Amino acid sequence: MMPKQSQKRKQRQHGLQCVSSSYFLLTIMIIMAFEIASSEKGKIEAFVVPKAATTMKVTTALFAKKKATKKKKSSSGAGSSLKGFGGGTATSSDESATGAAKIDKSAKALSFYNYIETNEQGGNNLKRVALATFPPANIRGLVALRDIKKGDAILDIPYELALDLGVENSDPTLPAVTLLQKYCTYLNSDGSTIDGPYMELLPEYKGRDSLTSTDFFSAEALEKLQHPLIVEETLNRREKTKQRYESDVMPNIQNFQWKDGSNSAAATLDHLQWAVWLITSRVLTVQTTDTKPANRLMIPLLDMCNHDRHSQHVLTGRAIPGARLKVLAGCNVKAGEQILISYGGGLEGNDRFIQDYGFLDVYGKDEGKVAFEFVGASLVGSSTGGFGKRPSAASAVGGRRMSKVDRERTLEALGRTSLEEDEEELKQLSEKEGESDNCDLMQVKEALEFRIGVKKALSILKQTT
Repeated sequence: MMPKQSQKRKQRQHGLQCVSSSYFLLTIMIIMAFEIASSEKGKIEAFVVPKAATTMKVTTALFAKKKATKKKKSSSGAGSSLKGFGGGTATSSDESATGAAKIDKSAKALSFYNYIETNEQGGNNLKRVALATFPPANIRGLVALRDIKKGDAILDIPYELALDLGVENSDPTLPAVTLLQKYCTYLNSDGSTIDGPYMELLPEYKGRDSLTSTDFFSAEALEKLQHPLIVEETLNRREKTKQRYESDVMPNIQNFQWKDGSNSAAATLDHLQWAVWLITSRVLTVQTTDTKPANRLMIPLLDMCNHDRHSQHVLTGRAIPGARLKVLAGCNVKAGEQILISYGGGLEGNDRFIQDYGFLDVYGKDEGKVAFEFVGASLVGSSTGGFGKRPSAASAVGGRRMSKVDRERTLEALGRTSLEEDEEELKQLSEKEGESDNCDLMQVKEALEFRIGVKKALSILKQTT
């Protein structure tokens, strides 16, 4: 995911959602199929695998015919600029082409492939997909290594390979503590923990991926959003993170030692804030049984899929021992195409994307109109979308319905500047951005892009209502 780029929850009785667990909005569920009894843990315990996991050679189709590999023409899916798991250019010293995508064969990627192959319990995932970067912006995601028929599994991950962060609730700071402790354990083991290869590929602390989420916005960037409810929710989450750090981390600080090279020090509030962002942007809410609450999982490979609102692929599975967590092809997939899933089941607005993931959904067939329409519809009290796509699901912020007072004060904030003034400010800022790598500038630019998109959506909605 590039700086300005990068899912929700709610299941019925059958449903692993196709989304990362954002904690404050209406969510959607996806069809599931498993009916096995549940076994729930509050904390993750590393499962045992052979020590050979760190040394074995990958023998799947990913490398099987390396010398005979032929370059293929780029397909429509391979060059997508849609966002999600992302990361910038891969630090790969050895890449091979699959269409327009470049397979990642860096040391970190090879270690991760070994980890997957050793623990996937017959999933054969690396015969179907690999990590890759996609032009033009070198977005990291998953590429199909071969043709996959509609209905077949694209990904097939055993539940035991996922990080189970406990029962779902509205507070992302609680699982963030568990994740931060696991990550500190990984750092202090010099990468030798069982799940080390997966931890190694998580977005880096204070990396550009995270800094475009409002959780990390400067005061200036928050003000530029012209959306008081987003600002309030952001500040509320920061305060909850601070309270969680004081209550859960500080009293057990010996278990939260952050090692950076040869230096080791106590993990800070900023480290926990980074872990909270990992939860909101990567965790999937997965049903256990029909009678018990869903659990929060981080699922290797699956959480590396980027976003496309129009993706037809379906996520299935249960958060119980012995179950399989799958992505089933909703359409035929050709070798070289990027594997994309729909964050939030296609019902997320850009108010959630900018908060929970750190990107704006501005690509795809509708060029982001629907993602801004959801935000606009919530401000005019519309129950249906003005672009004729589907009902709006974004009339709530922070888990509550938007009241008339909230709508009025948000519209008042947006009215402080005109669309033309905003576009001129963005133009000037874009020129400065080309001359600087300033993070604050990047955040302000994204805030301007957000409010411009909302104002355009409002303009269209007023014409159609």
